[in-house]
Amino acid sequence: NQTQIRKIMAFSSISHLGWMSIIIVYNPKLTLLNFYLYTMMTAATFLTLNFMKVLKLSTLMTAWAKAPSLSAMLMLTMLSLAGLPPLTGFLPKWLIIQELTKQDMVPAAMALSLLSLLGLFFYLRLA
Repeated sequence: NQTQIRKIMAFSSISHLGWMSIIIVYNPKLTLLNFYLYTMMTAATFLTLNFMKVLKLSTLMTAWAKAPSLSAMLMLTMLSLAGLPPLTGFLPKWLIIQELTKQDMVPAAMALSLLSLLGLFFYLRLA
């Protein structure tokens, strides 16, 4: 029921922190890769939202008419944050799942994978 985009993105940060914290023990370089990619995608998201002067979901819905190219870029960035396969955000999640599987942490990898579907729901709502 949250309508403020900043709060939704804060929940997104908490979710990505979970991905980073579970893998930092096994592969710190992978954690840094995840952090750098997440920082770039989040910065692009916030810069786009700031440029379009969007604070709530209701104003995001009307922003398409004002700046269609920025809105399309924002949608792709959101889907990348969700970790959809052809986009940038998929790579770190895939590598983390692979590393957890190598470390015999299959239940943790399954839990992260299934919980990422919940995050996908929120990103699709924004997109």
